[in-house]
Amino acid sequence: MIIPVILAGGSGSRLWPLSRKHYPKQLLKLFGETTMLQQTLLRLEGVPELGDPIVVCNEEHRFMVAEQLNEIGRSEASILLEPVARNTAPALALAAVKARTLVDNPTLLVLAADHMIRDIETFHAAIDAAINAAEADKLVTFGVQPTRPETGYGYIKTDRSGSGQSSYPVQQFAEKPDLPTAERYLAEGNYYWNSGMFVFRVKPFLEELERCSPAVLHAAQAAYDNATTDLDFVRIDRDAFAQAPDISIDYAVMEKSRNVVCVPLDAGWSDVGCWQSYWELSDKDENGNSFVGDAIDVGSKNTLVFSQDKLVATIGVDNLMVINTPDAVLVANKNDAQQVKKVIAEIERRNRTEHLQHREVYRPWGCYDSVDEGTRYQVKRIRVKPGASLSLQMHYHRAEHWVVVKGTAKVELDDNTVLLSENESTYIPIGTRHRLSNPGKIPLEIIEVQSGPYLGEDDIQRFDDEYGRA
Repeated sequence: MIIPVILAGGSGSRLWPLSRKHYPKQLLKLFGETTMLQQTLLRLEGVPELGDPIVVCNEEHRFMVAEQLNEIGRSEASILLEPVARNTAPALALAAVKARTLVDNPTLLVLAADHMIRDIETFHAAIDAAINAAEADKLVTFGVQPTRPETGYGYIKTDRSGSGQSSYPVQQFAEKPDLPTAERYLAEGNYYWNSGMFVFRVKPFLEELERCSPAVLHAAQAAYDNATTDLDFVRIDRDAFAQAPDISIDYAVMEKSRNVVCVPLDAGWSDVGCWQSYWELSDKDENGNSFVGDAIDVGSKNTLVFSQDKLVATIGVDNLMVINTPDAVLVANKNDAQQVKKVIAEIERRNRTEHLQHREVYRPWGCYDSVDEGTRYQVKRIRVKPGASLSLQMHYHRAEHWVVVKGTAKVELDDNTVLLSENESTYIPIGTRHRLSNPGKIPLEIIEVQSGPYLGEDDIQRFDDEYGRA
């Protein structure tokens, strides 16, 4: 059996302001009508003997991940919740420990949730070659055929003495090089970009992990042994998992093992690691411009405009990227796309929150958008999915007015329950137990006006919650 393992714990910070810590790029629809996570699984259709996937994700993203899997018919996936970030080696160790409880010595196909691959047929052929190598107990990595002297990727050096093979022994994993070194790698021809995708059987992988980095395996095993089931999720033990070293799978195993082979991959792969990469993958006009959203341009070249909520006009600019979201705008030269992390560092230094979440915040029951705020008031647009309910809760510092603008609302106020239709409203005084539900078949939308001396999201006491939140 082939078990896909999807690593979905990244933050995608270089795609800020679109990608945020609480809503990262793997959960976004960057290309088409499905998210990066969904595309990662959908492109595996047709791979033989494919089992239900194992998805390793951040605890904060669990409801969004579960909903997106359900949307594409992958609700049987095992979702492992990382209680703390510990890089790819502990995450993969968790997945392998989980996989061996499902079937004896399965083959794992390890993929990142935020990559783009255009040539699916070639990708499937590479998977077949990797599975064949893994059946001989090899640890297999995919090496992407380089198209330019890229300094933003690590490289894999292979032994190409036996040309014409489907896989080659790995001689070295090389760090991100400077430009002259990258040019040399490209000229030599036996170097590949390190894709971070792997195929191996569980038993030889865990044996190598035990030999090369035993602390990783022991922490992951203890964390899984003490895990609990919470709704659709496997909640990993925090204390045990926190003992795992913060280390990548390359450092923990691949660079130390002598049992690694590389399958070359030339299938239009990209990790979409920055806005420069996004522009390269996007459709462009005759001047090299890519416009996504509401945009008007006069005389620009090689420019990317991405706008979510307003018209963006550009005139005579060259090699620029303009990324507009409702609460933040990024303007930069495309050559500086890798510098976005410095902006995030400055946002953190100033104790701001624009790197954490969007103005629209997703919850397991739906989402809300903070439309306006000022001294002692805040206005939100709240959308509740059909059949969903917010927690039964109370606030100590704020009162709320709710106005229904679409659908039907079921409102519990202490011991009373009322149904509200469009254009009807209710008032929730401070200290009142209340719950909002959508009993209908269409999304419920309300406008909420909060008023009071403190309007923070932590002013909430939950008495009952169907999603298991504290």
